[in-house]
Amino acid sequence: MRDPDVAKHQPEPRRLANFIRANVAPIVAEWVKFAQTRTPASDEMTDLALKDHIVELLKFIADDLESPQSRNEQVRKSRGLEAEGKFTRSAAEIHASLRWSDGFNIDQMVSEYRALRASVVKLWTASTQVLPATDLEDMTRFNEAIDQAMTESVAEYTKMVNQSRDLFLGVLGHDLRNPIGAALMAAQRMVNHGAAGSKESLFSGQIAKSMTRAISILDDLLEVTRSAFGSELPLVRTSMKMSELGTELVEEMRTLSGGRQIEITLAGDTEGEWDRPKMGQVFSNLIGNALQYSPHDSIVSVAVSDEEDRVMISVHNDGDPISLDQQKTIFNFLTRGKENGSEGSGSTHLGLGLFISHKIVVAHGGKISVESTQELGTTFSAVLPKRRVDYS
Repeated sequence: MRDPDVAKHQPEPRRLANFIRANVAPIVAEWVKFAQTRTPASDEMTDLALKDHIVELLKFIADDLESPQSRNEQVRKSRGLEAEGKFTRSAAEIHASLRWSDGFNIDQMVSEYRALRASVVKLWTASTQVLPATDLEDMTRFNEAIDQAMTESVAEYTKMVNQSRDLFLGVLGHDLRNPIGAALMAAQRMVNHGAAGSKESLFSGQIAKSMTRAISILDDLLEVTRSAFGSELPLVRTSMKMSELGTELVEEMRTLSGGRQIEITLAGDTEGEWDRPKMGQVFSNLIGNALQYSPHDSIVSVAVSDEEDRVMISVHNDGDPISLDQQKTIFNFLTRGKENGSEGSGSTHLGLGLFISHKIVVAHGGKISVESTQELGTTFSAVLPKRRVDYS
């Protein structure tokens, strides 16, 4: 029995290309019905918006089925590769850019191609009881065409994501940093030229501290964004002593925290090759985290020690213990613990510091961990090899 809704007034198609051209309407209807389930992206979209380039995609598939192809072309399409020498944007690429702008994620977009494949096959097989010998060839080429279109869509979607990432990084790294830097410079000048101890000088100093913290947050967001998009963390290693960097950052954090008690213990030579600015971020993040989650009148202890071919850094505080469940995810993206009520200078309040510190330590070939109990307090420890470790 023929499906009464399919090609009522058409002669029974003998080849799949003819069938697709004769049954665009029911195929598109199936497509829209499925696309409407891709929520929440499709909630506010009309049928016309959901269709976008399905008609052009079906035309591409039908034309492809009828066009001759070489062995090389067949191999490329079986792997989902686009045709050689293609210079114009295809319907699949335009479809991807529209789906991206409409808020579809890449999984939802790919699922539409699976639905299209299933819809065409279902309607085609329901249209006749006798399948010609050419159907196997048609089905093979149909699947190759779907794979090719899907690959083009995925590539275009990925390109759009990368462009969005680059724009986001550009805004963070330049457009937003410039006005913050200008405000910081103006506040510092007001502090330098104002009367010591005056209200204006105090207010200007607070603005300068806030702008410095804002720049630190921007740096953290840049690192997180690069990591989230899979970019490798670039390192510029230089010869340095970790103990000297630790001492420098402790002094800086004392100033930024308004005189909080931060002690540092040094042991051994601690000379090696690391990325100094990024290791400075690690010290700043770990100390800032300790200040944030410990009582204002408590002592934060920092230790840097030499251990032959590696260096250990530890930061201890006496705040409330971190639960075992929290310890398992403490270095994950946007994970924060319960604050202890201290203002915690240097904190971004976004749960980025420990995530970034973990990324930096791992990029150096090291490991970072946490131990936390009611009796002993909380200690974050990082162990880093003194030189680059080559595992190749």
